[in-house]
Amino acid sequence: MAKASAADMPFSEVAKAFESLEMVSARTQLTVILVKLFKSTPPSIIDKVVYLIQGKLAPDWKGVPELGVGEKLLITAIAMAYHVPESRVESLYKTLGDLGSVAERLARETEAKRKKTAGLLAFMGGGGEPLTVTKVFNTLYRVATAQGEGSRELKIKLVAGLLSEASPLEAKYIVRFVQGKLRLGVGDATILDALAVAFGGGAQARPIIERAYNLQADLGAIARIVAEHGVDALKDVKPKVGVPIRPMLAERHNDPAEILRKVGGRGLVEYKYDGERGQIHKDGDRVYIFSRRLENITHMYPDVVEMARRGIRAEKAIVEGEIVAIDPDTLELRPFQELMRRKRKHQIHKAMREVPVAVFLFDILYRDGEDLTVKPLPERRRNLEEVIVPSETWTIATNIVTDNPDELVKFFLKAIEDGAEGVMVKAIHEKSIYQAGARGWLWIKFKRDYKSEMIDTVDLVAVGGFYGKGRRGGKIGTLLMAAYDPETDTFKTVCKVGSGFTDEDLNRMEEIFKPYIIPRKHPRVDSLIEADVWFVPAKVAEIIGAELTLSPMHTCCLNAVRPGAGISIRFPRFIRWRDDKRPEDATTTKELLEMYRRQLKKIEEQA
Repeated sequence: MAKASAADMPFSEVAKAFESLEMVSARTQLTVILVKLFKSTPPSIIDKVVYLIQGKLAPDWKGVPELGVGEKLLITAIAMAYHVPESRVESLYKTLGDLGSVAERLARETEAKRKKTAGLLAFMGGGGEPLTVTKVFNTLYRVATAQGEGSRELKIKLVAGLLSEASPLEAKYIVRFVQGKLRLGVGDATILDALAVAFGGGAQARPIIERAYNLQADLGAIARIVAEHGVDALKDVKPKVGVPIRPMLAERHNDPAEILRKVGGRGLVEYKYDGERGQIHKDGDRVYIFSRRLENITHMYPDVVEMARRGIRAEKAIVEGEIVAIDPDTLELRPFQELMRRKRKHQIHKAMREVPVAVFLFDILYRDGEDLTVKPLPERRRNLEEVIVPSETWTIATNIVTDNPDELVKFFLKAIEDGAEGVMVKAIHEKSIYQAGARGWLWIKFKRDYKSEMIDTVDLVAVGGFYGKGRRGGKIGTLLMAAYDPETDTFKTVCKVGSGFTDEDLNRMEEIFKPYIIPRKHPRVDSLIEADVWFVPAKVAEIIGAELTLSPMHTCCLNAVRPGAGISIRFPRFIRWRDDKRPEDATTTKELLEMYRRQLKKIEEQA
């Protein structure tokens, strides 16, 4: 049997390692097996071996298509490879419960038949050539990238061809790889451990290798660098535009005083938006967007690509922000569920029109050759402010700096009212570097630990208005709504509503309120918010929302639940005018307080 070239290795070595990995569960044992495999692997193909261990052909962010070989096609390929009816494959599958084991069984039977046939070549390779890692990898890559007419048949033939050359053990793992069922029990952390031992002399090299992987999230590429050039070469690895950085993660806590203590007594507090985290890379006119899971989501956000081109004042940069669905006319934040309509693979420009977005930026990791992940947060924030050209839909996340727990709570409640899901509290001391790929107390999430629904509608009184943007420019597009307080005979604000109106509603808004417009706030209106235009409390509207929440901006039930906070409605939506009701017939502040308490009680019962 001929040997694989020095730049390659027999796939049988990988298959044997896979079999050994499958038989153990302890991480130390898994590491020992991987170390042996890595040391015997030529450095030029170690990236391919690592990808195969991961069960993939490339990092997810590279966008290599899935293999596209479902169970039925795989059964056809196995039958073709071993010249048996598909019914035989299906029968064995029912018995063995694993197509990899089916392929192994049929390969052994075929091998036995061939050995019995005088004059025929040995089963493996038919000409003495072993199946190599490169051939297996490249063939599987061809399977994944085959598209268009005839691709189905080509995929079947390619898989069948590999299996016909494979040993029984190789066939087992080729099929499991194709099916996405390798079952090796090896995670990235174990691979990093093994690379440290194999090429760095032990565990002391692990932090260097891991940091390189965190800055350039391609474990195969990092493995190849360390295998070819040693651990010291990884010390020079910096962020690279177009290659995602593994995101920094946050801990969670719900005690404001303790949160501030953990970040050093004083912290940057910014809205935690209910959207999709995006890592945005700019390289000249080219822009890439990666998700929190490091998937390439650029195709979902052509509008964000254009924002980044115009809004980043640097040739090369990597910034992070939250992509959030917004109401195009009011710029109000919309729930995450609406953003998910952008997941469409087709008609993205239609989805873009239906679900416009804003980007709220919170970090910068790289700027024109400088690795900013090693800089403390205040310095990164200064760089971000220097590099960003803000607009209505491309701006830095709303934030404050505080050392006061009460101020933190007040800002938190304002964030909820504005449609965010809470706040992030971030350390700003000299050690507040960007810990790529790590979770720690430098960043802390402060968000509600519950989800609730507002089931009943309420009737509220319009007491003020705000001029809109976009197609609502120059028109009243948002209304300030209030509940009635019979004890004081006043109207206390609850929310601003700009959603749910039809074009006809908007066109008639000036006409509807013209008789009620006054030059200043009505004496019976209790509001901390300054409206663009004030109304006599007269028009009643039916409103529904996502939930009742606390707000430092609204006067309904102010101080009744928490000092400095009133009751508000999150994501309010207009349903209809209630011309059958007088303003004094509107939902009262007492009713809203009872609704809020029932909501809390329901949450406690669910907990």
